[in-house]
Amino acid sequence: MQSAPVCQPPGLSLCIVSHNAYGMMSGAGARFIGGVEWQTSLTARWFAAHGWPVSLLTWDEGGPTEERVDGVRIIKICRQDAGVPGLRFFHPKWTGLARAMRRAAADVYYHNCGECVTGQMAMWCRRHGRAFVFSAASEADCDPTLPELLALRERMLYRHGLKCADRVVVQTQTQHRRMREAFGVESVVIPMPCLGPADQEFSPPRRSTDRVLWIGRVCPVKRPDRLLELAAACPDLSIDLIGPVSDEAYAQATKRRAEQLPNVTLHGAVPRQRMDEFYRRGAVLCGTSEYEGFPNTFLEAWSHGLPVVSTFDPDGLIAGRKLGAAVKDIADMAVAVKKLLGSTEHYEEASRNARRYYAENHAVETVLPKFAAIFQEAAIEKAPRTP
Repeated sequence: MQSAPVCQPPGLSLCIVSHNAYGMMSGAGARFIGGVEWQTSLTARWFAAHGWPVSLLTWDEGGPTEERVDGVRIIKICRQDAGVPGLRFFHPKWTGLARAMRRAAADVYYHNCGECVTGQMAMWCRRHGRAFVFSAASEADCDPTLPELLALRERMLYRHGLKCADRVVVQTQTQHRRMREAFGVESVVIPMPCLGPADQEFSPPRRSTDRVLWIGRVCPVKRPDRLLELAAACPDLSIDLIGPVSDEAYAQATKRRAEQLPNVTLHGAVPRQRMDEFYRRGAVLCGTSEYEGFPNTFLEAWSHGLPVVSTFDPDGLIAGRKLGAAVKDIADMAVAVKKLLGSTEHYEEASRNARRYYAENHAVETVLPKFAAIFQEAAIEKAPRTP
């Protein structure tokens, strides 16, 4: 397969707003690191490495007001807990965002994940004649009920941001259709990038292992309790449950239940630099989420040749491309996992398909040049026309 051409810097500058991405960029001070933070930090580093002036706007988690990491200019907005409760939404959070966007002085502003910030950025960009590109991070961003946005002002600002964005990017054809039906917004489908092992470093998973992986935040949307149902129903499986466990009641109840199951190892939060160890020694990744965008964990598993067995199947890819198995419930999941692990031929076919699909659709040098083209198009359309 030929790789996508390397993107040449177009003389444009890029600003990415990702409030929680400081820890992912700096390796210190992280309150929370999720798929959005991983994607935005990967994007920032890639564009900086390809000659674009890149700013990343984050919460202030300590240190100087500005830092430079891997060629990326990090500009702090304010502390997440700064200001007076009830008023901090406007000041210093909104005013701090506007001030940081002004300091970035970029040609293109990019935001991933639907929230009130989507509208705030769109309003600032429209007022100052800058291009704004929004990327949906989840099926929830394309759902007219906006289940992740509980406050009315959040929903109003997000809807306004969608309408005002110069480009809207989604991850799947399903999201493209729902974005049009729910909001009347046209979008461009671009798969998300994933930094997997290089071809020369890749080796297919060993069939000598039967370890099942589950990776994600321990929270109701991800439904790790269903993984524990699988563990209880299949005591012969060895299961690694990886992800941060908060102090919330659901997370703590899940933790207690996991600790009672002899075939489950609860690892808690694992540093990203160690994740390859788990993918290399695992055999199958299980997904139990209610809804997702396009999980980074799926991409990472496929980059290592691991099949995915999941209750969520983006665009029907898992079933259609035989990348593992799409299932309805835990009973189906148990059957699918045992089928994969019980047949070397079946497993190796799914493993080959997974690695091929990743390389053709989600490798960094395949995906990010497409984002570069979108950023350039949006900036050119926004540039003042010479009479």
